[in-house]
Amino acid sequence: MTKRLLTKAVHALRLEESGRWVIYGVIIGIIAGVGAALFFYMLEHSKHFIMCHLAGYEAPAPYGERLFEAAHCGRFKRWLFFLLPAAGGLISGLLVYTFAPEAEGHGTDAMIEAFHYKRGEIRGRVPVVKTLATVAVLATGGSAGREGPTIQIGAGFGSFLGEKLGFSARQRRIALIAGAAGGLGAIFRAPLGGALTAMEVLYKEDLETEATIPAVISSITAYIIFTSVFGHDKIFYLPNYYFTNVKELPFYILLGFLCVPLGAFYVRFFYFVKDRLFAPMPIPRGLKPAVGGLVVGFLGLLYPQVYGDGWGWIQQAMLGDIRIDVLYVLIILKIVATSFTIGSGGSGGVFGPTLFIGGMIGGVVGYTAHHFFPHTVTTPGAYVVVGMSAFFAGVANAPIGSLLMCSEMTGGYGLITPLLLVSIIALIFTRRWSIYQMQVWNKFNSPAHAGDVTVNILEKIPVAQAYQKTKVPRVGRTSSIKRLKELAAFYGAECVFVEDEGGNIVGFIAFDRAKPAFMVDEVMEDVLIAEDIMTKPVLVREEDSLYDALVKMLDGNSRFAVVVHPKDPNHPFGILKFSHIMNAYNSEIRRVKRE
Repeated sequence: MTKRLLTKAVHALRLEESGRWVIYGVIIGIIAGVGAALFFYMLEHSKHFIMCHLAGYEAPAPYGERLFEAAHCGRFKRWLFFLLPAAGGLISGLLVYTFAPEAEGHGTDAMIEAFHYKRGEIRGRVPVVKTLATVAVLATGGSAGREGPTIQIGAGFGSFLGEKLGFSARQRRIALIAGAAGGLGAIFRAPLGGALTAMEVLYKEDLETEATIPAVISSITAYIIFTSVFGHDKIFYLPNYYFTNVKELPFYILLGFLCVPLGAFYVRFFYFVKDRLFAPMPIPRGLKPAVGGLVVGFLGLLYPQVYGDGWGWIQQAMLGDIRIDVLYVLIILKIVATSFTIGSGGSGGVFGPTLFIGGMIGGVVGYTAHHFFPHTVTTPGAYVVVGMSAFFAGVANAPIGSLLMCSEMTGGYGLITPLLLVSIIALIFTRRWSIYQMQVWNKFNSPAHAGDVTVNILEKIPVAQAYQKTKVPRVGRTSSIKRLKELAAFYGAECVFVEDEGGNIVGFIAFDRAKPAFMVDEVMEDVLIAEDIMTKPVLVREEDSLYDALVKMLDGNSRFAVVVHPKDPNHPFGILKFSHIMNAYNSEIRRVKRE
């Protein structure tokens, strides 16, 4: 019913494919925006109740997310504060491993895996389980990000919509990306950055441009819905910083190079904890996030800044309200806390903690440089923003998306020059590592585009380069089976052309397909004639591509195509077989590898 109504609306508006994706993008964006708003509302109220009223601890919030600024918290309970991450991990583990094991860890990787390896399919229960499990982790202090469930909500609905409307695998993948873009654009109030990041994180050195229209439309729609509920302020308050002093470039370059070893350490330590510590741990999987939570709780007793996504502390770093020595410590402790929260199987994203780590690195460089060169580095808070973008660009291989998202979240458009410079430095030297395990290098390495690769190669090779130039015997329409058997034996031919009285080719006989006819008795050999067993010939020209020839052969259910003169189909040059096409394809592959 839904599919029929949408199809009628599309046809009524006379929309082509791009127009249809505008409609689909809006629908997906609405669900992603509503889902992100519900998740954020649930998260903030749960976090406020648990951390403030139960544990007596109130963490600072970024400027644009101060929902409970005037709240009065209860007495600080140190023991409860310590145990909360373990409790949240336990709830998360039981939810995930009971109802949807694929919802463990960070949701972005699950979305990437669904795109490349699962035909864009996500089970309907995954977004719900992911949302509840992430609320349990973040509200109790687990070190994770909020993008995991919002990506899963949007991507999950995109997959659901594609299933209900009978989308092809390609279309369902596009809908999946549109949903992810909506989730990112809403929860981070970054419509353009959200769309670009969703298309960019799939690959290390490519972009899923085919999803541009639905991703942008979905992200904008979700952003409008989310900000209509929670306001249009930027997440972070940032003074009007502008890059005007060329003398600062060495410090920004230093920041870029610092992001490289720290980014590599972050990725390798994260997967060491995940694969070497928790994967072989001999306890039920549902209990492992609780163990990770105990480690986070211990770190939180020393430095409570490692709890949650830590964005309030990023705001403090931008304003210069955190000591430099604390910034140094928080870089390492946040890496450890995030690795034990998510690497143990806890639910949550890595985007938020990654921005925290990058922001602290930027703060270390900015405030240290300001201390020694106060007249050169006059706005050290700007380095926090640049560090956020550069660090995520390096570990996620997403320079454009991270740059735009950080600019939209802070309004720091005046820092585009250092943002670009430092992000590219971090990207170049950390490309071999990625925080997203399911990322592939480019479309050529993605199973989602395996068919496209073959098509692209065959489209570049003309028939003239592959076919066999040979003289094919001709027979009349009334030639007997006996005559055909004699030709096959005498010429060793694989096929013959059948012509009419005027010499025009009207049919084609492939001897391997005609074997049943060749096995008739001697009486029937003179009764059956060529016209009875011939098929319509598949005609191609030398200038046609092998892809076009292959399509014609498949449509005609034939192993052979006749290569004819472009103006005279009765003048054949030779034949093209499947084996010729495969040989040409393999030769081209080998040539490309050599280059």
